[in-house]
Amino acid sequence: MAWFGLMVIAVLNGALRTLVYGKRMPELRAHQISCFTGIFLIGIAVYFLNKIWPLETGIQSLIIGLLWLVMTVLFEFGFGHFIMKHPWEKLFHDYRMDKGRLWILVLLWTAIVPYVIYSLH
Repeated sequence: MAWFGLMVIAVLNGALRTLVYGKRMPELRAHQISCFTGIFLIGIAVYFLNKIWPLETGIQSLIIGLLWLVMTVLFEFGFGHFIMKHPWEKLFHDYRMDKGRLWILVLLWTAIVPYVIYSLH
């Protein structure tokens, strides 16, 4: 259930980029800022989620993070390709760190943030 909340945060973060600062700067810079704001917002959300539904073990937190990672990638490619009809090349574009794309950092954070928050408590 918490993953759906994270997806709402991700959509709102993308809308903020599109509607507010994305029009005022190059697309790559807007993408990079959006990735960092997404990482920050996901961290805050998981911190507060852990207060409501505390993580009980380190293993549990790692499993949750890996599940969130898999669900996010499956949603991204499933929805992006089969519903939105984006070509695979477009979907893989944000994975090009050599081109300044930082999406993979958001995915890595999504995978480890439950463990990080668990470790801090």
